[in-house]
Amino acid sequence: MVLNFRFAVVSDLHIALSHTIWDHPSRFHLVEVGIPAFESAIEHLTQLDLDFLLLPGDLTQHGEPENHIWLQQRLSKLPFPTYVVPGNHDVPVVAANQQSIAFADFPKYYRKFGYQDTNELYYTQQLLPGVRLIGLNSNFFNEEGQQVGRLDTQQLQWLEDVLAAAVDELVLVMVHHNVVEHLPHQSRHPMASRYMLENAPEVVQLLQRYGVNLVFTGHLHVQDVACADGVYDITTGSLVSYPHPYRVLEFHRDRQGKEWLQILSHRVQSVPDFPNLQQLSREWMGDRSFPFLVKLLTLSPLNLPLAQAQELAPTLRDFWATIADGDAVLDYPHFPQKIRHYIQTYSAATLIDNNSTLLLDRVGSRELGVGSGELGVGSWEWGEMRK
Repeated sequence: MVLNFRFAVVSDLHIALSHTIWDHPSRFHLVEVGIPAFESAIEHLTQLDLDFLLLPGDLTQHGEPENHIWLQQRLSKLPFPTYVVPGNHDVPVVAANQQSIAFADFPKYYRKFGYQDTNELYYTQQLLPGVRLIGLNSNFFNEEGQQVGRLDTQQLQWLEDVLAAAVDELVLVMVHHNVVEHLPHQSRHPMASRYMLENAPEVVQLLQRYGVNLVFTGHLHVQDVACADGVYDITTGSLVSYPHPYRVLEFHRDRQGKEWLQILSHRVQSVPDFPNLQQLSREWMGDRSFPFLVKLLTLSPLNLPLAQAQELAPTLRDFWATIADGDAVLDYPHFPQKIRHYIQTYSAATLIDNNSTLLLDRVGSRELGVGSGELGVGSWEWGEMRK
């Protein structure tokens, strides 16, 4: 069946009405721009004849009921269907407190945006004839009461049942936490692992078994496209963090059954009170990067002495902003060889993170088209592409 549709992804909105903003001096998030940045993105998207919009979590800054209500009301006015899933910021506590809604109450705020059954935090929805969305909840509270990224056993069984029933349908999956590594050794890194599903390999294996190619995630606040076992994890940066991006995507299937996904990325350039948002936001991130960089350098695998890490950190002030940009090129030739090589591993081997075309083969092998050229990559692990 010939199939063509257009949709958008806007992630990690961190909506925060002014009275809910915490003015912490070290925060990376420019939450002040969340609402105007969303309005700017929506102004553009409403001109594009979208079939639907995906919001993969962290809709609000700290799960405040008033922020959920604001977003619920705003989404109800959009001219296209919108679907959401919860991020860790949306459901930070099991039981409601003075600040945040209860974990189980999230679906009640978003009945019109995927959660027709408000008793579960995951759902499936037919988007178009032959196109199905699966919205997953990746927030799990362990025995110590800590919030981690994980799909519990019940949800995994439900996912397999839905996939088994989705015969001859194109399945899109949306989940907040990453299912494929976007950073070197992300699943094992002491700082980066919290952005991954703890049971990501099990989830990827399940998706691969049923021929699911496309997963849309957030949480990491970077522009990146990663792949493992034929499953593409397309993560989109945050509207409140540099570079304030969002994506417009077009899926196509021709008469011969060939499928491809075109990805275009856009950025919010300015909002009221922040006319030069891109420059200001990059500087904001750099100004607050020192503690993060010292921690990165002193932890495994580098394990640098504190004094050396503190000496090198100012030179790396744009390190995370460059990664958040997508398609990063990182090299510090004046660094000691071991440190230089480690920083280089964060560079993108292929420039696909912002604008590219993924050529999809639902049988097993995968190809990747970039710009006007094509790069056949077969079956590969993203770790190989990052070396």
